[in-house]
Amino acid sequence: MLKLADQALLRADAYIDGQWTKARNDARFAVKNPSTGETLATVPDMVEDETREAIEAAHRAFPAWAAKTGKERAGILRKWFELMMAAQEDLARIMTAEQGKPLAESRGEIAYGASFVEWFAEEAKRIYGDVIPQNVAGRRIIVVKQPVGVVGAITPWNFPNAMITRKCAPALAAGCTVVSKPASETPLSALAIAELAARAGLPKGVFNIVTSAHASRVGKELTESALVRKFSFTGSTEIGKLLMRQSASTVKKVSLELGGNAPFIVFDDADLDSAVKGAVASKFRNMGQTCVCANRFLVQDSVYDAFADKLGKAVASLKVGDGFGEGVQQGPLISEDAVEKVERLIGDAVSKGARATLGGKRHKLGGTFFEPTVVSGCTDKMACAQEEIFGPVVTLFRFRDEAEAIRMANDTPFGLASYFYTRDLARVMRVAEALEYGIVGVNEGLISTEVAPFGGMKESGLGREGSKYGIEEFVEIKYIALGGLSS
Repeated sequence: MLKLADQALLRADAYIDGQWTKARNDARFAVKNPSTGETLATVPDMVEDETREAIEAAHRAFPAWAAKTGKERAGILRKWFELMMAAQEDLARIMTAEQGKPLAESRGEIAYGASFVEWFAEEAKRIYGDVIPQNVAGRRIIVVKQPVGVVGAITPWNFPNAMITRKCAPALAAGCTVVSKPASETPLSALAIAELAARAGLPKGVFNIVTSAHASRVGKELTESALVRKFSFTGSTEIGKLLMRQSASTVKKVSLELGGNAPFIVFDDADLDSAVKGAVASKFRNMGQTCVCANRFLVQDSVYDAFADKLGKAVASLKVGDGFGEGVQQGPLISEDAVEKVERLIGDAVSKGARATLGGKRHKLGGTFFEPTVVSGCTDKMACAQEEIFGPVVTLFRFRDEAEAIRMANDTPFGLASYFYTRDLARVMRVAEALEYGIVGVNEGLISTEVAPFGGMKESGLGREGSKYGIEEFVEIKYIALGGLSS
C-alpha cells in the first residue's frame, strides 16, 4: 500500500454532493502503477445515473455559491491552495504511483496545479463589468458578468492534478459549480484534491468528482444535460469533436484543449547549447506525454549535424526507471497502447528512410518503459510529421531557409504550441507572428504558467486557460439598459 504522511488523502470513493460515494451497482475498477503493475486501489465505476446525480447536486448548490461575494469565494480557494502546498509531498507520491512520472516532476506539477488555485482565488475579486456611455438622454448602459452555471469537466491522465485545477479553479472563482471526471488511469490525484477542497470549506455540491472507466457514457451525460451550461475537455482532437457535437444539442459554452504537433525550430544563428537544453526540457517532460511537448525538430541545414550531435549526447544521459528511484528523469509510458504507438511511428519512419541514431526500442526494464530515442532524416512523408508521438522520441527534419521552416511548421491541422531558437531580433518577430499556434516559445522550452493564456488554434481547440483570460470562459456577459432616468 502507498504510504503517505496523511493517509486520508488516499481516497477510493467518488465525491458527490459532499459525500464519499460508491457506484449504485457497487462496480469498481482498478487503478494500477504503470511502473510495477501493482494495483493501488479500486474506485467506483460510475455511469449515467451517478453523473446525473452529481449534476443535480451541482445545480442545487449553484445559487448559494454564486451569491457569495468574490472575496468569500477567494478565501475558500486560498485555503485550498494552502492545503495543497502543505500536502505537496503526499500529492506528488500519489501522482507518481498512479501516473509514473518521476517524483521530482510530480512535485513540480503539484506546485503548478496549486498555482491556478492561488491565481484564480485572486481573480475572483476582479470580475469587472462596464458602464457604457449612454446613447440617448435618460438612459444608462451597464454590463455585468455572472457565473455561467454548472460546469462539466473531463481531464486527461498526463497531468492529473494541474488539468483539474486549471479548469475547476476559475470556474469556482467565477461562482460556478463543477462536476469533474478524471481519467480512469489517474483518479486518485483528483480524489485527493477533492478531500482538500472539502477541508478548505467548499460547500457540498459545489465540487464533485465522478470516477468511471466509461468515459463516453459520462461525457454524453455531461454534454447533453440541459443543467450543464459549460463544458471543458482536454484530450484528443477526435474525442473533442465528438463532445463538441454532443454539446451542440443544448448550445452550451465549450472549451477544448486538444491535440498538438509542436514544431521546435533551430535556426542557423541559434545558441545551440541553449537550444539543446530547451529541447530536452520540452520533449522529455513527462516522458514526452504532453500536448505541448516538441513533436517535430526542424533544424537548419548548416547546424543540423552539430545540433543532432549535442542533442544525442544530452538524451543519452537521461536516467530511466521507476518514478520513485533516486535521480530518475524518465519513467514508464502510461500503457501498452502508448508503447505500441511509439513503436509504430518509429517503424514507419525507419521504413521510409529515417534512422534511429539513439534508442528506438523498449527499455530493458520491461513493462511500458521505452528508451529515450533520436530519429534522424525524417521527412513530411512519414507519419511522425503529422501524428502526435506522445512518447520520448525526437524526430529530426532538415530545412533550408526561414520560409521553408515556417511552411513546414504550419503544415498541420494543429496549432497548440511551437518553439524556435534564434538570436536575430527581426526574425523573432517575423517568425512568431507567422506561426499558426496559440503559444510560441522563443528561445524557451518550458512555456506553461498560470499567469499566461494557454490554448490553441485550428484543430487544437477553443478557449484559453490560465491568466486573466481564463476566468472569462466561465462567465456570461449581461447588458442592462436603465431607462427613465431623465429628471
